[in-house]
Amino acid sequence: MIRAGALLALSLSALPAAAQEAAVAPGGVLRVLDKITGISTDLDLASGETGRVGHLLIMLDECRYPADNPSGDAYERLVVRYQAIEDPVFQGWMIASAPALNAMDHPRYDVWALRCKTS
Repeated sequence: MIRAGALLALSLSALPAAAQEAAVAPGGVLRVLDKITGISTDLDLASGETGRVGHLLIMLDECRYPADNPSGDAYERLVVRYQAIEDPVFQGWMIASAPALNAMDHPRYDVWALRCKTS
């Protein structure tokens, strides 16, 4: 009987959670840390806008947030280029509440999402 209960609990935990509605923001805020100088810089970018910090060019493609909780979390899709190198050093989604989930791996710079701009 205990085994059946454990199997039932395991099967229920494997069910997908209800999908959360996401809203698209007009822009977002991200932070860049230069690990050599120790200077951190916040970039406030509109969607599609590119900002420069040191040798990085960072383009915010899109910022999404939970529709029912605008201050809850931010999901930013970024394209990060280093100097004049054509291939991005990072391209993908960063999540403000879990920066290590999909982090940029660079010897000098750290970049992470902070929040979406909702107005």
